[in-house]
Amino acid sequence: MLTRIVIFYFALLSAIPALANEQVDPELKAELMRTIAQAESFNDRFDAEVWLLDMSTRLAPFIKDESERLTLLRLVHQEARQAKLKPDLVIAVMHTESLFDRYALSSVGAQGVMQIMPFWKAELGRPEDNLIDLATNLRYGCAILKFYLDKEHGNLRRALARYNGSLGSSRYPDKVLDYWYTYWYVNE
Repeated sequence: MLTRIVIFYFALLSAIPALANEQVDPELKAELMRTIAQAESFNDRFDAEVWLLDMSTRLAPFIKDESERLTLLRLVHQEARQAKLKPDLVIAVMHTESLFDRYALSSVGAQGVMQIMPFWKAELGRPEDNLIDLATNLRYGCAILKFYLDKEHGNLRRALARYNGSLGSSRYPDKVLDYWYTYWYVNE
């Protein structure tokens, strides 16, 4: 894996001269540097650069604004790692749940990128929490998914079905796993 990352990184570096004729947006460069500096959940800066660049490129068709993508990705990595989940799995859940729309609202009232039901706020005694806030939504979603994964003794398909409230059906887990392996999976 390390060899693949090093090759990927050097391929990126070799592309820089080709980009030299294009102007690099100084605000974008500053945003990327800020995002990397704030990415505390990575082992080192190199890991942060590689993962953020890779995932930002994959996420670009869904979220056009680079700054918004990097902020989301940093928060995903942070909250997923804190919950002991793979960040790319969390991204697949967001893809399935909301298509990365932080303002998504389902017909049953689930909110945000991970489609959290508002009753969780009352359950946790935190009625002031804003489920549209990315960090809050991701924290809730990752904690809920991890709880179900532990409850199902690591059975991801059953945990995903519980997360969606569709235990007994394979439709939702199939969709998440399809997105995960097609778009987001990172072999670590």
